[in-house]
Amino acid sequence: MASASERNPIIIGGLPSQVPDFDPEETQEWLDSLDAAVDERGRERARYLMLRLIERAREKRVAVPEMRSTDYVNTIATRDEPYFPGNEEVERRILNATRWNAAVMVSRAQRPGIGVGGHIATFASSASLYDVGFNHFFRGKDGGDGGDQIFFQGHASPGIYARAFLLDRLSETQLDAFRQEKSKAPHGLSSYPHPRLMPDFWEFPTVSMGLGPLGAIYQARMNRYMQARGIADTTQSHVWAFLGDGEMDEPESLGQLTIAAREGLDNLTFVVNCNLQRLDGPVRGNGKIIQELESVFRGAGWNVIKLVWDRSWDPLLAQDRDGLLVNKLNTTPDGQFQTYATETGSYIREHFFGGDQRLRAMVGNMTDEQILHLGRGGHDHRKVYAAFKAAKEHKGQPTVVLAQTVKGWTLGPNFEGRNATHQMKKLTVDDLKGFRDRLHLPITDAQLENGLPPYYHPGRNSEEIQYMHDRRKALGGYVPTRVVRAQPLPQPEEKTYAAVRKGSGQQSIATTMAFVRLLKDLMRDKEIGKRFVLIAPDEYRTFGMDSFFPSAKIYNPLGQQYEAVDRELLLAYKESPTGQMLHDGISEAGCTASLIAAGSAYATHGEHLIPVYVFYSMFGFQRTGDQFWQMADQLARGFVLGATAGRTTLTGEGLQHADGHSQLLASTNPGCVAYDPAFGYEIAHIVKDGLRRMYGDDAEDVFYYLTVYNEPIQHPAEPENVDVEGILKGVYRYQAGETGQIPAQILASGVAVPWAVQAQRILAEEWNVRADVWSATSWNELRRDAVEVEEFNLLHPEEEQRVPYVTRKLTGAEGPFVAVSDWMRSVPDQIARWVPGRYSSLGADGFGFADTRGAARRWFHIDAESIVLGVLTELARDGKVDRSVLKQAVDRYQLLDVAAADPGPAGGDA
Repeated sequence: MASASERNPIIIGGLPSQVPDFDPEETQEWLDSLDAAVDERGRERARYLMLRLIERAREKRVAVPEMRSTDYVNTIATRDEPYFPGNEEVERRILNATRWNAAVMVSRAQRPGIGVGGHIATFASSASLYDVGFNHFFRGKDGGDGGDQIFFQGHASPGIYARAFLLDRLSETQLDAFRQEKSKAPHGLSSYPHPRLMPDFWEFPTVSMGLGPLGAIYQARMNRYMQARGIADTTQSHVWAFLGDGEMDEPESLGQLTIAAREGLDNLTFVVNCNLQRLDGPVRGNGKIIQELESVFRGAGWNVIKLVWDRSWDPLLAQDRDGLLVNKLNTTPDGQFQTYATETGSYIREHFFGGDQRLRAMVGNMTDEQILHLGRGGHDHRKVYAAFKAAKEHKGQPTVVLAQTVKGWTLGPNFEGRNATHQMKKLTVDDLKGFRDRLHLPITDAQLENGLPPYYHPGRNSEEIQYMHDRRKALGGYVPTRVVRAQPLPQPEEKTYAAVRKGSGQQSIATTMAFVRLLKDLMRDKEIGKRFVLIAPDEYRTFGMDSFFPSAKIYNPLGQQYEAVDRELLLAYKESPTGQMLHDGISEAGCTASLIAAGSAYATHGEHLIPVYVFYSMFGFQRTGDQFWQMADQLARGFVLGATAGRTTLTGEGLQHADGHSQLLASTNPGCVAYDPAFGYEIAHIVKDGLRRMYGDDAEDVFYYLTVYNEPIQHPAEPENVDVEGILKGVYRYQAGETGQIPAQILASGVAVPWAVQAQRILAEEWNVRADVWSATSWNELRRDAVEVEEFNLLHPEEEQRVPYVTRKLTGAEGPFVAVSDWMRSVPDQIARWVPGRYSSLGADGFGFADTRGAARRWFHIDAESIVLGVLTELARDGKVDRSVLKQAVDRYQLLDVAAADPGPAGGDA
């Protein structure tokens, strides 16, 4: 086996090393020097020399491999720390008041009869990080722009409320209404950052951990996109994301780091509060989370600033000539540091410094109390300021600040560093007294012993409060604040929708293509065309959207620095710094984050964007449903297209691509308006209404989900006097039965409407049944309307009782009613109780599979012949046909033989 020196790896740390040695004697001299350093001065000294050589090599622009991690000390040396421009004593008093009010608010929320809880320890650990940001960095919106975008860590919300209280942005009544949003309305405060619940305060929902970092990356990117497209000046906006070290375990937290580095998003800073604890235990008890994250972020191309120790460590580190202390810091696991946070100074002296005489000597002149207060960097205002300033000034890369703190810091020995601290919500009288003393607050024992602990406010005219107001005034206003400045958009002219309303003539196209044709015309609109943001996860060609490449182009801040392989083609792949299309690769999570950032630009930057996100419908709500909830919570608007929809239309792909349930998942999202249109003209009216509802006067905070298909069909022209109200509310009579004597009704949606029409013909010609076909454009909206009607009737029994739209619409239509779709039965079954007559449904329940469309539909019994059987079955139950005809139909159409089905149309990827 070859020795390490004999092996010649091709790559070391990303750099080629297969280089011949032209001067072996010189090489040996360098190696001998290193050996001598190790032998004479020890490994620690040799390591230090190597690090200095690497540092000098970088200064001289000599390419050397990147180190995965650096020593467990602050990245910014004491000598390099900038001047601190604030009044640290005043800021400390402000922070003490904020700490107290945050803890008291949560503790009071646990009072008898309320008991709604809250979290204290997270903010206690991160309070200094936020305070420095509020006092020196976070830009507000008073200047008319978007200011900074700050993703606050969800569990730290009590501290943000507490600071707003000192600034008179929130009242004591509101603090006492924490987590009592309805019972104490209009004063209730939401548990976590929820823009939908507090639309004038919070901007970004973050408590579904992992979505904050993902959202921050794409917000920073959207800022650059808006600047490049000339939509808004975002050059001064900086995105800050405050995160937990345990939160970094979520795949979404780290999954998209490379895009931020690849696009050089130096307008983005992550601040990871490394208190070394998850919700109920250590993050990396046997390891070092800061070192691990440093490796990850460095490898992803980020600038890393470690903020580990406070200024009390500076004299000790200055004495550490041989690197003994640094080595001890490097090799001590996080679990032990957590233990040190809960122990005495004598314990730390014995167990941390006691193993080596030279380490003991370093603290020989220090008392146990002084050793106990050797602190973490995330609690030191000056160190935090230095890290934040360096992050803001760094160019060419996003920055992460890894700040070590203690969970529950200042809350006392029962809270600090304890595994259970996240679940601890109430302070005892003794806890409160100790907390008060540590914060030096003028609150008496009697105030703590009698009733609820009081809030503390130093007075509106106090030095502290005036300082806070002055700092926020200098930084452009109060944060967090959500402001909606965007003006309503002019609506497209009617002629924009004319082409799709005409139908497709003799050409067969899928509803996906019908939408794309409409979108192309909308993007030509002089008023709003540039505001459309096209988003797709590496599937533009599948959706027939490659036709946009030459004109709209794909956004890439670096432009296109290569000759495209298809450059000679009419629809060549084109990238541009001002491109309109976001081609986010194979990442539905990234695309949805772009969707959210674009869809909330009307509030973030006061400029409307109209995102259009197109994806394989199976990989939308199912894969990123949490983000769609985040979208609703953030009050984002836009169009979401579940393309290649249905369980039987994308038949060749099989189970994992066969979506028969996204409409049902969409129905669970209160902010989602979902449609399943069958024809181009229906799409035209739905999109027109969506533009009005989301971007017109009295705009609503909703987003539209349309499921469109890849199966080519001939689209009829819009009928004269079409029932537009029915299209928008969810159901209208598409085609009345003209022949046959036995009445029936068929309700169908999306791709199933043509099957229903075919079944209508068979029923009339072969079974004497006159069936009307109804296009159910939205089962979800029909149900939503009916539920709202029932709630009104429940609470207003003395008033005239309302009737759901679906009931009113179908009243007079002689049943039975049979519903059919390419979805599982639960989708059309949503309206069953409000249909005025016998109702049954056919659907694609179960897993999908690969086969022809016809075979799949025969298997699920939703094809035209199965619809015929379904209608006859319901008529037999009503005694309108003899039951013997049912077996006749089964045999005639060979409904038990999947192979007997007509394979149906092939192709139609778009």
